[in-house]
Amino acid sequence: METKQKSIAFLKSALTLDNPFMPSENFLVWIKELNNRVHVNIRQVPFRDLRKWHFDKRWGSLVHDSGKFFSIEGIRIKTNWGKVPEWEQPIINQPEVGFLGIITKKFNGILYFLMQAKIEPGNLNVVQLSPTLQATRSNYTQVHQGKKPLYLEYFNGEKPVRMLLDQLQSEQGARFMKKRNRNVIVELKEDEGIEVYDNFCWLTLGQIKSFLQYDNLVNMDTRTVISGIPFGEYPSDVLDFYQTLKFTGENKIHESGMLLSMLERDRHLHSVDEIISWITHKKSFYDLDVERIPLNEVKGWTVGNDEIFHENKKYFSVIGVNVEIGNREVQSWDQPLIKAAQEGIIAFIAKKINGIYHFLVQAKLEAGNFDIIELAPTVQCLTGNYRKGYNEYDVMYLEEVLTARPEQIWYSSFQSEEGGRFFQEQNKNMIIEAGADFPVEVPDNYMWMTLNQLKVFIKYNNYLNIAARSLIAGVKFV
Repeated sequence: METKQKSIAFLKSALTLDNPFMPSENFLVWIKELNNRVHVNIRQVPFRDLRKWHFDKRWGSLVHDSGKFFSIEGIRIKTNWGKVPEWEQPIINQPEVGFLGIITKKFNGILYFLMQAKIEPGNLNVVQLSPTLQATRSNYTQVHQGKKPLYLEYFNGEKPVRMLLDQLQSEQGARFMKKRNRNVIVELKEDEGIEVYDNFCWLTLGQIKSFLQYDNLVNMDTRTVISGIPFGEYPSDVLDFYQTLKFTGENKIHESGMLLSMLERDRHLHSVDEIISWITHKKSFYDLDVERIPLNEVKGWTVGNDEIFHENKKYFSVIGVNVEIGNREVQSWDQPLIKAAQEGIIAFIAKKINGIYHFLVQAKLEAGNFDIIELAPTVQCLTGNYRKGYNEYDVMYLEEVLTARPEQIWYSSFQSEEGGRFFQEQNKNMIIEAGADFPVEVPDNYMWMTLNQLKVFIKYNNYLNIAARSLIAGVKFV
């Protein structure tokens, strides 16, 4: 019963846009005012000028003097997946598990989320909507000798809370080496007081999802946390209630269709057991051998004075920046950032099968994956590799996404990657409805799944990659 109550509370919040504490129009003004008010200065500097960073003598890796935070290292990959059996690249090694946590509380029966307007050095929109707590272990153990992050006591066991969500989720497998964060949502008692500090506000889940329709407003960490929220599952014969919801406007078919796909447990093309068997086969068949090598010996890459870059200026580069942000625990520091060569595109293709929308998922291998294969969107092309003449591989279903008619596009917005590690990187996030002639039969590396099934797999570690979770976060019902 408790699980059902939690799911219903999340669903009610996702269907609520009215907020007496922070109406949506006020929130947009508030974010704009913060952008104008907070001092931010980010400038690129040579690696030799990065304070507290150096290239180590043994591996040539770019590391912090403390040995904490993260490092930029070199790796060699060998695999039988795809058309490129071996390559070398730089990668972020950040073995710490950080907190991505949101505090919630009910007001007048509706669950509200305590969200933070936060600035990261790589943010495109400067101020973005972030979880209540967003901190690496090095941050919250104060390796930087700055202030302790606000609200940490609600997530580290110091204060009693009701746990609504607690998951380990992966980050970008092509950029991080087996990196995971703890995604947490906790609930306070209705009569429990909590101070709301500057740059924080209460929002409904419906509001957060509505802000995902804007470009680069909701940060990656918020997206990964809310993607794991369960809304429950129901047999088809009791789901008539969903038709009574008052969907209005031009998106009512899309929104009601996605809600049904999120809630119904019966009309799946494939059972969960079949999907588990499919994934298990992929993980057993494909090899992923990753070997650490000296950063300055990575083939095809140059470690320069100002930048680590690919010989063809593809994929990404590594730069050093000096950071000044007026409202952070530490107001000035230096660090490396990953700079994408171009924007990318990630997209789900959806099709109604057996009367319910299914989403076309691919099994994808990336160098830093914790368990070889993760479930990815139908199309996932980062840093412009989808452009003709730039990609080393054929991107299936790319034409269907790029040539989609306006009435097929359910969701389209640019969403940025995590600004603490990536410099002004954004990817076009899209959900496309397939035409009637789009086949149900798909290649072996692809599988049709409902949103309800995707939610099942998000509950467990290392199944859905962060690109898939970003898209699922953008699904709204009102």
